[in-house]
Amino acid sequence: MYLTVEETAEYLELPVSEIHRLIREKQVRFVRVEDEILLYKEQFNLFINERQKQKFALEEYLNTPVPEDIDIKDED
Repeated sequence: MYLTVEETAEYLELPVSEIHRLIREKQVRFVRVEDEILLYKEQFNLFINERQKQKFALEEYLNTPVPEDIDIKDED
């Protein structure tokens, strides 16, 4: 399935300018049909999977309780 630049930006939750940068730097494959640029949706599966792994790792890190410091004691 092919997406337009705007649809790709929405799908990846990135700004349109970032998609244009990826195209300009030839980091993504695309086809040009008349005046429209189309990007193959499946080429972003690895990107999405890695981003989900990073989100999960961050959530796990943030949800880890802070260990109690054994050096801090009430000395009153």
